[in-house]
Amino acid sequence: MSDGTFQPRIVAFFCNWCTYTAADLAGISRMSYAANVRVVRLMCSGRLDPQFVVAALRQGADGVLIGGCHPGDCHYQVGNHKALRRFTLLKRLLGQLGIEDERVRLEWIAASEGDKVQRVINEMVAQVRALGPLGLTAIPRPHGEAAAVPPCCAE
Repeated sequence: MSDGTFQPRIVAFFCNWCTYTAADLAGISRMSYAANVRVVRLMCSGRLDPQFVVAALRQGADGVLIGGCHPGDCHYQVGNHKALRRFTLLKRLLGQLGIEDERVRLEWIAASEGDKVQRVINEMVAQVRALGPLGLTAIPRPHGEAAAVPPCCAE
């Protein structure tokens, strides 16, 4: 458990058409939410390869938030259904690796739901803060190669 001073790093993969637009609406509406999240915009949540989630966790993220259009509202018709299938498999894989379920979250958020973006981000930050740092070991690098720190995790 964390002592409350830990500030988790969260990487958010948001659908361009709904969740990213909702995050933009939250910002324009001056809704305050935790600044621990670094957003990566995707054209569709169905385009999120589970390897990106694993890579984010291996490179320093303490949690990953995935946001997509509500089922039936996908601009690419079945992208969010594909995202849900991949998410289910990803959760099983992460469980086998000993990574808590609460570190990865999938939410359906429409473009008009800026308040939901605010609530979900604040909930996830609090949840991951309570879990404490993920603490995965660093990815081994070949001799002489510098470790690249992704922009989402740079201090």
